[in-house]
Amino acid sequence: MQKQNKNNVQNSNNVQNSNNVQKFELVSKFKPAGSQPSAIKSLTIGIKSGKRTQTLLGVTGSGKTFTIANVIQNVGKKTLVLAHNKTLAAQLYNEFKTFFPNNRVEYFVSFYDYYQPESYIPQTDQYIEKDSQINEYIERMRLSATTSLLSRNDVIVVASVSCIYGLGNPKNYQGMCIDIEEGMELSRDELMSKLLDAQYERNDLELLSGRYRVRGNTIDIVPGYWRDIIRIELDGNRVDKIRVLDKNTNEIKQRITHFSLFPARHFVLPEGTTQKAIESIKKELAQRLLALGVIEAHRLKQRTMYDIELLNTIGFCKGIENYSRHFDGRSKGEKPYTLMDYFGDDFLIVIDESHQSIPQLNGMYNGDRQRKQTLVDYGFRLPSALDNRPLKFSEFEKDYLDKQNVIFVSATPDKYERTHSKNFVEQIIRPTGLVDPEVIVRKTKGQIEDILKEIDIVIKNGNRVMVTALTKKLAEELADYFASKGIKARYLHSEIKTLDRSEILRQFRVGKFDVLVGINLLREGIDIPELGLVAIFDADKEGFLRDQKSLIQIIGRAARNSSAKVILYADKITDSMKKAISETNRRREIQLAFNKKNKIVPKTITKAIEEQIIIIKDTKHIPAKEKERVVKQMEIEMRAAAEKLNFELAIALRDQIAQLQKEIGKKKI
Repeated sequence: MQKQNKNNVQNSNNVQNSNNVQKFELVSKFKPAGSQPSAIKSLTIGIKSGKRTQTLLGVTGSGKTFTIANVIQNVGKKTLVLAHNKTLAAQLYNEFKTFFPNNRVEYFVSFYDYYQPESYIPQTDQYIEKDSQINEYIERMRLSATTSLLSRNDVIVVASVSCIYGLGNPKNYQGMCIDIEEGMELSRDELMSKLLDAQYERNDLELLSGRYRVRGNTIDIVPGYWRDIIRIELDGNRVDKIRVLDKNTNEIKQRITHFSLFPARHFVLPEGTTQKAIESIKKELAQRLLALGVIEAHRLKQRTMYDIELLNTIGFCKGIENYSRHFDGRSKGEKPYTLMDYFGDDFLIVIDESHQSIPQLNGMYNGDRQRKQTLVDYGFRLPSALDNRPLKFSEFEKDYLDKQNVIFVSATPDKYERTHSKNFVEQIIRPTGLVDPEVIVRKTKGQIEDILKEIDIVIKNGNRVMVTALTKKLAEELADYFASKGIKARYLHSEIKTLDRSEILRQFRVGKFDVLVGINLLREGIDIPELGLVAIFDADKEGFLRDQKSLIQIIGRAARNSSAKVILYADKITDSMKKAISETNRRREIQLAFNKKNKIVPKTITKAIEEQIIIIKDTKHIPAKEKERVVKQMEIEMRAAAEKLNFELAIALRDQIAQLQKEIGKKKI
């Protein structure tokens, strides 16, 4: 992204011009072992020999991510890693960042902390307006991902399945890039005009991402995808100096000679696009009004003309994404631009936990279509709003799965992966010698008393416990019950915010609490070596959360600890339980034979724990009985932070303490 003098140090975000680092450089103290060498070789040869789709069946704890990292280094392609939920995506992002510290590893998930889509319920004549809360931190990471893809070749993007939703046209995004070079002719007014076109907002008081400030001939800019400040110093109508400043201290970090500034938003419009779009919208409106009843026609005309007026005056309107087809110049039914369009013509797609991700990718279009069709039928939106959508699975298959190199990764590959793969690779032997956990089935009668005894044993051994339930209500009740017995417990489910989930798991690993209760979020990809016990309640309730694949995945959470075990609480042995236990035992036998042959003594995986990056403001995950103890601990942490002059952390802790005290009926501090 930026051309630097040889003596210039890299900037804090490691953003570089595509002419610099090109090769992927895997950094690890470990070498491939167990089943990894053969898996890496087979997958690499498969890609280089033209096999488009392959499957890696890797058991939990076998180092699937390390295998994929080696394959990425071997083939040297930009890589999209798809995960079916944000928690798994966050974990994969951190792992790949560790493996590739000298390359660009990016994170691309939905930037909504809260999202209520626009909808209409005809039965009650109830219109629900769109309501959302955008997480600015995640938005910056999304922009960083697309910027890296357009400026470098050594890029890995870890994304959730939401990446198949519409995104701005990459040609517009790249075309609106502002190249700034020392000595070039550029007036202050010209630069400000370009910044405005690139969706940057002027704010001379508060400088945040996507904003700039002007002080005489000095313009400070915070790119939408950066943390630092780019300072442009002008001498008349000429660029005199370009510097990178620390956003917090305003200290100069480095001087550069060239900088390419990408837009602050994904949706940017080249000059003249808005008026063309407005004319196209008017034409569609006139045609649509002829097909509607009086009430629906009046509603649609009033709403659309109001949007057009806003587009004419300020270039923006609420729900502008519903007119994206007109701005992009797409035909009716033509697929939208997505993250994949930023990768170019040749890249690698890794679909992690594919048995979950593929069904999600397959179902996203229909759910979105049904809601929007109702809005169109009743005059709330033009038919073109239907083209503001995720990809159809057939489009995803045709344009990406059939054209790019794809690796499906799962411990339990499903029918789709098995029928579409040209190469099927098993990775069952773990380098650590760890064996799949012992699986014990116990009756539900007395299960609470039994689990309390087991939890006590595990905690005394310095390990953690994971409990899976079938409903959110039961998860919360179990966490509350454990807390009432003096056990430090939390719960985790879909109502917990994206970044908070990762921080809760981090706190779990470091021992802030000992028992984590959850539902389906605790199945695939949760990597916690400290787990000494996984308990599954209602194991005999056949269904999505207790089928063979789900049970194998849950059992696998305990496969990273040499002393771990799994308890299934059930009154009967279902077919799914029988198959899951049988497959687990098959894998145990393979690993035990390998260990005996190579004289390996299994050892629990040692995995570094990342530093805390956020303070969890929401307290939903803390059981009521636990809050008083948490307050006392946080007060100690707050004072320690203040003593170290880390006032930002101290203030965040203070605010959370106040919230907790309010919830338990105490006075604020």
